[in-house]
Amino acid sequence: MNPVIPALSEHELTSIDAYWRACNYLAAGMIYLRDNPLLRQPLQPEHIKQRLLGHWGASPGLSFAYVHLNRLINKYDQNAIFLAGPGHGAPGVLAPTYLEGTYSEIYPNKGEDEHGLRQFFKEFSFPGGIGSHCTPETPGSIHEGGELGYSISHAFGAAFDNPDLLVTVMVGDGEAETGPLATAWHSNKFLNPVRDGAVLPILHLNGYKINNPTLLSRISHDELENLFKGYGWTPYFVEGSDPATMHRAMATTMEQCLLEIRRVQSEARSSGIPTRPRWPMIVLRSPKGWTGPKEVDGHKVEGYWRSHQVPMGEVRSKPERLTQLESWLKSYRPEELFDANGRLIPELKALAPKGNRRMSANLHANGGLLRKALRMPDYRDYAAALPGPGKMSAENTRPLGKFLRDIMAQNMHNFRVFGPDENASNKLDNVYEVSKKVWMADYLPEDADGGELSPDGRVMEILSEHTLEGWLEGYLLTGRHGFFSTYEAFVHVIDSMFNQHAKWLDMSKAVSWRAPVSSLNLLITSTVWRQDHNGFTHQDPGFLDVVVNKSPAVTRIYLPPDVNTLLAISQECLTSTDLINVIVCDKQKHLQFLDMDAAIAHCTKGIGIWEWASNDDGVEPDVVIASAGDIPTKEALAAVVLLRENFPALKIRFVNVVDLYKLTPNIEHPHGLHERDFDSLFTVDKPVIFNFHGYPWLIHRLAYRRNGHKNWHVRGYKEKGSINTPLELAIQNQIDRYSLAIDVIDRIPSLQVAGAHVKDRLRDQQIACCNYAYEHGVDLPEANDWTWPY
Repeated sequence: MNPVIPALSEHELTSIDAYWRACNYLAAGMIYLRDNPLLRQPLQPEHIKQRLLGHWGASPGLSFAYVHLNRLINKYDQNAIFLAGPGHGAPGVLAPTYLEGTYSEIYPNKGEDEHGLRQFFKEFSFPGGIGSHCTPETPGSIHEGGELGYSISHAFGAAFDNPDLLVTVMVGDGEAETGPLATAWHSNKFLNPVRDGAVLPILHLNGYKINNPTLLSRISHDELENLFKGYGWTPYFVEGSDPATMHRAMATTMEQCLLEIRRVQSEARSSGIPTRPRWPMIVLRSPKGWTGPKEVDGHKVEGYWRSHQVPMGEVRSKPERLTQLESWLKSYRPEELFDANGRLIPELKALAPKGNRRMSANLHANGGLLRKALRMPDYRDYAAALPGPGKMSAENTRPLGKFLRDIMAQNMHNFRVFGPDENASNKLDNVYEVSKKVWMADYLPEDADGGELSPDGRVMEILSEHTLEGWLEGYLLTGRHGFFSTYEAFVHVIDSMFNQHAKWLDMSKAVSWRAPVSSLNLLITSTVWRQDHNGFTHQDPGFLDVVVNKSPAVTRIYLPPDVNTLLAISQECLTSTDLINVIVCDKQKHLQFLDMDAAIAHCTKGIGIWEWASNDDGVEPDVVIASAGDIPTKEALAAVVLLRENFPALKIRFVNVVDLYKLTPNIEHPHGLHERDFDSLFTVDKPVIFNFHGYPWLIHRLAYRRNGHKNWHVRGYKEKGSINTPLELAIQNQIDRYSLAIDVIDRIPSLQVAGAHVKDRLRDQQIACCNYAYEHGVDLPEANDWTWPY
């Protein structure tokens, strides 16, 4: 039975409406005003801030929800944060943030007076100022909304393991048309009411995008209601345009939703039995550009797409337009809201929550302040014992799964593992020994037979990389830790999400009050070179090319070739902050090269000569053979053996790269090698044959400024493949041992003629390997089972 919610008193209604008017005045001022923010003087053209793009349409709805949530925070001492999904919606959040006082506390030059208002208005969406999204400079924000579609998944990520937190998220109806947002509604099947917080979505149907209607605003009420019931929500509708009526409806509805959330949580926590409720959500239907100009030049503005950007243009050149703007701004009656010094009047100031209960000051929105370091087992305890370099094979990711299992066991409240239905496939399934896959949907009896499902699970699996990435980002930004693994070919699904998070981290580094958050750790496995049965669609190592586009301050790329280097790199990544660590390592069995001590030393350096694979100690090499990645390293080592067998006097230096950014100059990336060290490793005049995991031009891009770059010859994936055995795929793309040996012969003058017979035999071996693969479906045993012979 629903509780009886007291109606708003006239005093409450008047106060809330006045506070909202103050928000709308400030939001409009951000778009237009530079001087005279309180309109004590008639507007002049020079007072208007020139704008190519205003951001008015969603702002009144955002501040409307924010103000009503403030009321509940005060009434119920509720811990809450607010996420703004609509694009360019920052004015609707910046305004209440300023009125709460947080903005002026953090940025003293934006004080709570007329001078501070002028600075506040001037810097919005202005060179050297702040953006039109809720960027990292915005207090209380963990979601920028620069790209639409991620607000719901971010909200759930923030709610996981935060039992007293309410995450209210405003979803734009244009945003709701995106695939990531549509899938993220299903996050309610993963929220455990016993241990997690709650998410209250508010779908804001203001009807329009930039200049088109939105789909969800143009379907019937019944269809919309049934859509969200089908998603598993209980939708509540607040619809209209009259402010007084809407305030009463919103106050009642939001309070009912909060009390329903608290009832669900109380029942689940008192019984200890988590079940999936039909969580409440709100559909807020209000005019786009609400309270803005009704018409301009005879064209409808409020409630139409024209309010999306600049509600009225040419205010600097048309006197009648300037008069209309002044009339609109005065309609908020700012003289009733602010005193003579430009401060919000005390009666309205008292409506904001206090201290850290202000959503703009909530610690969860500056999660680094809440972050606690992981309790870590000793990663060396999971090491592979080697009889010698290149003598045995092992599954590279299996020990990592055991390491993650024990990290999970020691951090059962602030660490989760994320993956799109692939943790078992990626050989990380040991994590299920301490925590299952969280599942709040229906169960079948057969699920008990290996399904690994539990409402208490901490492994997050859904076949949507978008949703997983959004969950993880929200989880990290509110002070926790995580690990995400996915298939290499399909990590491209989150290219743009990676871009947005990298930009957020990069901007955050320039915001002094933001505390460091845990790094986003991404394991890319099931890699291009081991798609024996999946074929061409699963062969794409190009995510690394996307990563290097982002700021060197926040990106790291690692290619550990074996178990022990993977463990050492994972330890470093899991304890780092404010980075995106991309680790590329295949899940299948591969040759093992370094014992743990050697792996630690190698990973600490990030690049180094493998003495045991080189024979040039004390002299200049004739050639440098380098590698990055597991299969490329095996094939490069096999090429070394072929060359040493056929040309015993040849001096070969073998260099392995585990930290890809070591190839860049140190002036371009903090991990880059100094020029002298680079020249010492690779020489400035000898041929360098580099066998790379990804597309070969990426290596040239990183090393193009190096002294000896003209001598570099890079092999990598060249979009050749289908259903291939590993060696046959390598041959097609010329990263195989035979192609590499031929490359060396072609690039050493003394071998170009003398090596002709060897080249001919190497080509015969390539043909034999391919023919064997086509006939038997596996690689030639003596090639496949190759081990280091020395």
